[in-house]
Amino acid sequence: MEVLYAPHFKRSFKFLTKEVKKKFRKQVSFLLTDIRHPSLRAKKYDEERGIWQARVNDDYRFYFLIKGETYILIEIKLHPK
Repeated sequence: MEVLYAPHFKRSFKFLTKEVKKKFRKQVSFLLTDIRHPSLRAKKYDEERGIWQARVNDDYRFYFLIKGETYILIEIKLHPK
């Protein structure tokens, strides 16, 4: 599997703290090895559009599509509580 970053994702990522960026990178490494890794808690977010959601930490989530052998990251944002 490989990861592609959508332009919107890249723009959002720029504004994250250093700590959140570091945690995100760790979570992406888990995604690449096992989408079922417990800390990701990956799940279908929008079945109709094929969007998945995974956890960065308690406060942030990232959203992605799966196209063949590629994860396309489309958004990273605060998770509403």
